[in-house]
Amino acid sequence: MEETLTMSETKEIVQHNLDYTLFSWSKQKGQNPIAVKYAKGVYLYDFDGNRIIDFSSGLMNVNIGHGNQRITDAVVKQMQEVSYVTPSCVTEVRGLLGKKLAEICPGDLNKAFYTLCGATSIENAIKLARLYTGKHKILTRYQSYHGASIGAISAGGDPRKIPVDAQQAPNFVHFDLPYFYRWEYGEENLLKESVAQLERIIAYEGPGTIAAILLEGESGSSGCLQYPKGYLKAVRQICDKHGILLVIDEVMSGFGRTGKWFGFQNHDIVPDMIAMAKGLTCGYLPFGCLMVSDKIAAKYDDAVLPLGLTYSAHPVSCAAALETLKIYEDEKLIENAAAMGQYVTRRMQEMIAKHPSIGNFRTTGLLGCIEVVKSRTTKEPMAPFNAAPADMVVMNKVAAKIRELGMYTFVRWSYIFVAPPLCITEAQIDEGLAIISEALKIADEHVTH
Repeated sequence: MEETLTMSETKEIVQHNLDYTLFSWSKQKGQNPIAVKYAKGVYLYDFDGNRIIDFSSGLMNVNIGHGNQRITDAVVKQMQEVSYVTPSCVTEVRGLLGKKLAEICPGDLNKAFYTLCGATSIENAIKLARLYTGKHKILTRYQSYHGASIGAISAGGDPRKIPVDAQQAPNFVHFDLPYFYRWEYGEENLLKESVAQLERIIAYEGPGTIAAILLEGESGSSGCLQYPKGYLKAVRQICDKHGILLVIDEVMSGFGRTGKWFGFQNHDIVPDMIAMAKGLTCGYLPFGCLMVSDKIAAKYDDAVLPLGLTYSAHPVSCAAALETLKIYEDEKLIENAAAMGQYVTRRMQEMIAKHPSIGNFRTTGLLGCIEVVKSRTTKEPMAPFNAAPADMVVMNKVAAKIRELGMYTFVRWSYIFVAPPLCITEAQIDEGLAIISEALKIADEHVTH
């Protein structure tokens, strides 16, 4: 009788969501969502008592893991004092968070403009870059994603922008950046050609028209496409040469995800602005931040800063963020991300030997993905870039098997993402990889040698 009641409860919860809410990036009919009752550490638990390992940290944001009650306590304490003040007022936690972020960020990145999410961080970065430089063009990579608001989606090169192309914001210029797995001419030539192509585009567009180059600290949902070694250093030099700002999007790669506070720190550079969100509060509350250099901020010492949001510097979100940053340090999560990234890489070598469908595995810390191919010789992906439904038959079966075996993770085109919470252990990594390994048997059957 109890089991029947539970099943009925689950069905009602799911049905209410299907009837009265809309789902992102999905056709609305045929949804089969997980009804999550609670979550703890690296696991989700549904209303039927099933335990599901979260191998993509939600949407690569729940870096500290689920259910950490330190965040709850910090949020409750702040709400008992004050839940909201206008951005023209200040609270203790606003200043303390800004000070902590300035300590974490390298160089002169000492000024925090608080936003609501990744997209609003990017929107304000674009706006500020144009205001500061007096120039209008933003250069970005085709295979990148910066958010779904109209400016951010125009900036990104992800095919999710195509349905709204008629609405796109102007003055974004995209360039292609190859990645090593499919580059045939040697790593040295990859760097040389990538830098030369960027320099050509800058020359074609006119450096005097370009406000900023916007790049991810490390590639995320496009497939963890790693930069040629030395590329971001070369971009930094090009920006300095032409008076172009370098804006780094750390929404997904920031806050320990890559084994360092920020992805760009793997490349030994310092940008002019950093867009943050996701791991700043790990999804416990919506929040973002645009970190700005002292040099840029100084322009507005005696001039109006024309940026504003009703919920900028929201005290409760600031409290969640400040406690989140303490948790990273107290629980040594960034060090663990680096160590577990190495462990995943070692274990993946064993899986590559076992599964002919694995063409490539690439990760930086715990921001990684498996690329599934039809042939290691031709490197033809199991599903192409921006795959149509007919091209997704095999990968949909792989994704369904992963779900059936008790895992939640991001599967896109030919990619299976391996980006678990940074608190994960070796045993939990083994558990997750065992599920993926079982699902990959489906893909192995479709490999052409």
